[in-house]
Amino acid sequence: MAVPKFKMSRARTHSRRSQWKAHNPDLVQVTVRGRTAAVPRRLAKAYQRGLLEIEN
Repeated sequence: MAVPKFKMSRARTHSRRSQWKAHNPDLVQVTVRGRTAAVPRRLAKAYQRGLLEIEN
């Protein structure tokens, strides 16, 4: 496990963490029972199998 050799200042820690950005999920078109919707790629199979319902 990596162990820091020196204490990192609070300002340095916050400036490093502030560079992190969240991204919007990639959407794919899924057609279920004649209804088409844009859903996240990781949930596409769940919609096709009927585990999740497409909302209006």
